[in-house]
Amino acid sequence: MILDCQHISKAYGTTVIIEDISFHLEEKEKMAIVGINGAGKTTLLRIIMGEEAADSGQVILSRDRTIGYLSQHQDTSFDNTVYGVMEEAMEPIIRLQERIRETELQMQNLTGDALEKAMDTYHRLTQEFEYKNGYAFESEIVGVLKGLGFSREDFERHTDTLSGGQKTRLSLGRLLLMKPDMIILDEPTNHLDMASISWLEGYLSAYPGAVIIVSHDRYFLDKIVTKIVEIDQGHGHIYHGNYTYFASKRAEIRTNLYKAYINQQQEIRHQEAVITKLKQFNREKSIKRAESREKMLDRVERLEKPSEINSEMRLHLEPAVLSGEDVLTVEGLAKSYDSLTLFTNLSFEIKRGEHIALIGGNGTGKTTILKIINKLINKDAGTVQLGSRVKIGYYDQEHHTLHMDNTIFDEISDAYPELTNTKIRNVLAAFLFTGDDVFKKIGDLSGGERGRLSLAKLMLSSANFLILDEPTNHLDITSKEILETALIHYSGTVLYVSHDRYFINRTATRILELQNKQITNYIGNYDYYETHRLNKQDTSASPFTSISETTSEERKNSTDSPAKQAWKENKAEQARLRKKANDLKKLEDRIDQLEADIAEIDAQFLIPENATDAVLLNKLTADRTSLEKELNLLYEEWESLSEDAET
Repeated sequence: MILDCQHISKAYGTTVIIEDISFHLEEKEKMAIVGINGAGKTTLLRIIMGEEAADSGQVILSRDRTIGYLSQHQDTSFDNTVYGVMEEAMEPIIRLQERIRETELQMQNLTGDALEKAMDTYHRLTQEFEYKNGYAFESEIVGVLKGLGFSREDFERHTDTLSGGQKTRLSLGRLLLMKPDMIILDEPTNHLDMASISWLEGYLSAYPGAVIIVSHDRYFLDKIVTKIVEIDQGHGHIYHGNYTYFASKRAEIRTNLYKAYINQQQEIRHQEAVITKLKQFNREKSIKRAESREKMLDRVERLEKPSEINSEMRLHLEPAVLSGEDVLTVEGLAKSYDSLTLFTNLSFEIKRGEHIALIGGNGTGKTTILKIINKLINKDAGTVQLGSRVKIGYYDQEHHTLHMDNTIFDEISDAYPELTNTKIRNVLAAFLFTGDDVFKKIGDLSGGERGRLSLAKLMLSSANFLILDEPTNHLDITSKEILETALIHYSGTVLYVSHDRYFINRTATRILELQNKQITNYIGNYDYYETHRLNKQDTSASPFTSISETTSEERKNSTDSPAKQAWKENKAEQARLRKKANDLKKLEDRIDQLEADIAEIDAQFLIPENATDAVLLNKLTADRTSLEKELNLLYEEWESLSEDAET
């Protein structure tokens, strides 16, 4: 065990932030701390790091263990080049390398015992250098920098020229190279694009030390963590599994808690009604029985209403008018800013009912495409054609559609003057704006509050084509899940830009990737995109004869007589057909086996005693996911071979 937190509590004045939280972390274990915004996640991290004192409880760290901490407000006051900052992290290895070089020079002038002693020192130093992977430290620096999105051209840039996001990425890279026994990361993906997040997932999964992560990126957590500590209303709840397991188990637990709460409330009301009735009889026996029931009722430990039921944002999206089948047609779209060309000759179509995610690296022009469709900026070339009866609802990540001088109430009232005051208050209450909160100035709201208000306006618009730019930014996990559910059930058309892969995986039916100034289409969710993107990069495996081999065979056959050549071609064709039939049979056998394996796993899920075995459930889930991925690939290969056989 590397870390043990025992009964940690913290309050600011009369406001309790965390109360009696206990958990431990084993060596090499990967753990996440989750909870809504303001739940106390960062406070808990600061207590672990000793930056804040707990009111009660203790944090025990194993002796001689090192901790690395990346906070949301990291000190990025470097005075070096990008590469120089990373070299500073490797200073112990660099000093070790210098000592080895010094020892080599000394050995040239030594003899006898002095030489033997120097050789022993040299051997010890080189062993330590090799153990610490010193021979590869330069390539390790390059690998981390590239993984976090820095190009070779950035290596010699001074840190004063970097943006805030780039400095945070540099801090993260520096921390990773220092290789502490335990890494604590507070929202590490905030300034990373998808490629960098994917790289960081692989790095942390293979990291030899322990890791604690606070993040709203659920796909990221799914790939890395095996334990989750949820902070809910100040209390800690531990789940052994990844995020998907946690979300499923939490929903099951909260459903049961809510049922128990409802049942208890019904029983309390029943007992109160009986007591009232007994008192109305106004007889000695009935009054004594009423008093006895009152005492029993007073001793009942009242269940709290589950937090999710208390604070759930209610979001319902539904188009008022059905659009035409063709919602959007884009042809030959191009946009440049001075010498920077974002994209040229982009063409794509969107049909009614599609939910499309537009993805790509930072700066590729995704938001620009959305703004061109909404006529907020001009295109350089091409056409953007909306279909019949299409009504757009636009969610802007910078919330330019909100008026900063308005109050929350006025923002809705001005946009929808036909609504009554009661209706406006009801809508705002559904988005967690109640009481005097509705009179707050929009300019004083947090990013998350502005996001909720923009979603409220979007819900009232009754649009049939939603265009959303990073709709999950600044939303906590609960709010993201509510938005996901609303979009999943939305019958209209959706086009959105998002870096939230979990959100994309749940809501997208098609993905458009903007890369190298061009669009690539993937008909599926994010898991489908990941699988087929990787397959697209590997074109070496093919069941067909290569062009060069065919050309060589044709040259060899050109000297044969026409009859003999026809006979050879027929024989080759028969052999090819037999091989294809054999390949098809093998594929079908493998598909049958995979389907049987999946059915067996599904049967395991239904066994009651397995329902409490978190380790087994986690393994079954991982096995099933792996089998399903292979099965989907084999289905596509089978379809291709079947079509070819029919031809």
